[in-house]
Amino acid sequence: MKEKLVYGLLYLISLLPFWCLYLLSDFLFFLIYYVIGYRKKVVFDNLRKSFPEKSEAEIKDIAYKFYRYFPDLLVESVKMASISKDEVIKRIELINPEEVYQYTEQGKGVIGVTSHYGNWELGIHRISIMMDVPELIIYKPLNNKIFNEVHNTIRTRFGATMVPMKQILRHIIKLKNEPHISMFVADQTPTYQDSDYFMEFLNQEALVYTGTERIARLTKFPVVFCEIRRKKKRGYYSCRFTTLVENPDDFPEHEITHIHNRFTEQVIREEPQYWLWSHRRWKRKRRN
Repeated sequence: MKEKLVYGLLYLISLLPFWCLYLLSDFLFFLIYYVIGYRKKVVFDNLRKSFPEKSEAEIKDIAYKFYRYFPDLLVESVKMASISKDEVIKRIELINPEEVYQYTEQGKGVIGVTSHYGNWELGIHRISIMMDVPELIIYKPLNNKIFNEVHNTIRTRFGATMVPMKQILRHIIKLKNEPHISMFVADQTPTYQDSDYFMEFLNQEALVYTGTERIARLTKFPVVFCEIRRKKKRGYYSCRFTTLVENPDDFPEHEITHIHNRFTEQVIREEPQYWLWSHRRWKRKRRN
């Protein structure tokens, strides 16, 4: 019942036109940045440690741009509850979908990798519309069950299947002989139970997920990065696919994990304001 009430409220808000939602975003920016100061300590700490070569003025500029974009991400994600298929297609340009089709047309599965960069949520809708084969979205369930259910209801509007991380193997085995794409948001923070592998990420030692690599090695599927960039016009994006690994057996252990994290790092460095800096990405430390 609570899930329906929350979904109903978000759906009603999503019916507002984009120009009206962006007025709401402008108000949220003022509230979050100037009044509440939402996670400012986390954001500035993350930025200073990630870019030690940058001046304090440059760090403040990136932080300001991040906070200016963050409310747009929120209202655009709410809009996903009612946005039409044509509107999704208009707002996210697919630059090279053939990079994925070349594998699915051969009857292969694809391991898709993306990050908390740009509007990765709206990207779920765009890839769902693009694909005529099953799309699995691998996700880490939220602690709040109500918002978890609401998010998943919105994300699956155009046919995607939400799969909790711990169930991914079962679903991929079921589809192992069929073309499909499994999308991983691979820059999340794992628990100590989920991973014990550390690597340097943005100048800091980070505990990283190795599940993408493990699944790629098990299935022999190619690993393709989905890069969603924000365009200059508000609410518009581009989506480019890059094959990072064609044959997983060609790489030593942990190399695939390094490859997709390095690619993520490169994307972030080019326009850092569009990454989720409020996320406590480096909270896990090595334990003796």
